[in-house]
Amino acid sequence: MTRILLADDDARIRSIVREYAQAEDWTFDEAGDGEEALRLFAANSYALVVLDVMMPRLDGWGTLKQIRKSSAAPVILLTARNEEYDRLLGFELGVDDYIGKPFSPRELIARMKALLKRAGAAQGVGAVFTLGGLKVDAAAHLVQIDGEDVSLSPKEFDLLAFFVSRPEVAFTRDQLLNHVWGYDFFGDARTVDTHVKSLREKLGAYRDHIVTVWGTGYRFSGGKV
Repeated sequence: MTRILLADDDARIRSIVREYAQAEDWTFDEAGDGEEALRLFAANSYALVVLDVMMPRLDGWGTLKQIRKSSAAPVILLTARNEEYDRLLGFELGVDDYIGKPFSPRELIARMKALLKRAGAAQGVGAVFTLGGLKVDAAAHLVQIDGEDVSLSPKEFDLLAFFVSRPEVAFTRDQLLNHVWGYDFFGDARTVDTHVKSLREKLGAYRDHIVTVWGTGYRFSGGKV
């Protein structure tokens, strides 16, 4: 059974989303603020979390930060704000998708389905990639350099896993958005650049293996360090 957590202080929104979610035969839990959401999250296993950004007691940003300390579960943020800074901050914190308020419940459900599908596919990948001291274990959702764990956001991990599974293939930014974020992602190509920059910083001595292909996008070089 697919279990979903929705945290939003608007009871009307929770009620509408609950009806649509139950039509999908999903188990649906709801919280009115971030602190209640974290209590539920600690007590249950969720396939996906939907968080409103503006909530009392603990907002969506703070809730997301706490969730990412222990889980890579897909997270969608609901926000009435559409500033680029907010979106970039969310991606840095590990959000998987945004949807602006007011929103269509059908669109939200469609995005939830897409994230659940991608998360299920990722769990089925069991390859382990190694390059010198770099190890990427897709099944364990683990990245290590010289035996030390590297802390990546969920999307940084997805991007790296995609790169290493297709070495020496150049991808445009739009192709990376489609493959890593999904065809339903209504984002900006700069999202890719932001994640590549952050990923390079975290890869240290292996940063140059993510090669910029001028006029195209990026590729992962499998050559020796």
